[in-house]
Amino acid sequence: MKNFSKITLGVLLVSAAAFTSCNNDDDPIVPAEKASIYERLGGTKMIADPDNAGQMIEAGRLSFRKVINSTIGLIVADVQSNASGNLQEHFAPLLAETGQTQATNIAKLSDNLTDFFSFNTGGTNAVNKYTGLNMVATHDPAQNPRMGTKIDAAAYTKFEGYVGAAANKNGVAANTELYTDIVAVLESLRKPIIQK
Repeated sequence: MKNFSKITLGVLLVSAAAFTSCNNDDDPIVPAEKASIYERLGGTKMIADPDNAGQMIEAGRLSFRKVINSTIGLIVADVQSNASGNLQEHFAPLLAETGQTQATNIAKLSDNLTDFFSFNTGGTNAVNKYTGLNMVATHDPAQNPRMGTKIDAAAYTKFEGYVGAAANKNGVAANTELYTDIVAVLESLRKPIIQK
């Protein structure tokens, strides 16, 4: 009788498992939710800030800051080159500020862009809070005197190219899926930014 009970119990367990697995065959497979861009750039893990001795920074914020600072460097080089199709006309008011003010205002631009992208891609509110103008106002010289002229599609595409080069320089472009998601964020901003 004991053997019969063990056999019956075994058959019931196997049947239950088979029934359950067969029953779920028609259920849709729900993919795991993808981590935010901010999380994939390092997230909220605190690390030493290489630019500020003795201070800590969230790894995701540092990743964005590196890409943004590299992008700003490429824009400044573009403006200084006076090449055809450069971004001079858009950034002239900001870059015309001289001496310590220029460094301070470029640092403010870096902080604002880091805040904007960090906050809008999943960064924590406590650390990454964007309080600047909306994208339309920021890129309209009538509302923002630090913007030289309205931006056209070619200038925005050039800016995106600089972001891509900066992402590549900082190792972000090596992760194709992450890079594609960042490009999608930039493309989502194209319409409010291009006003010419």
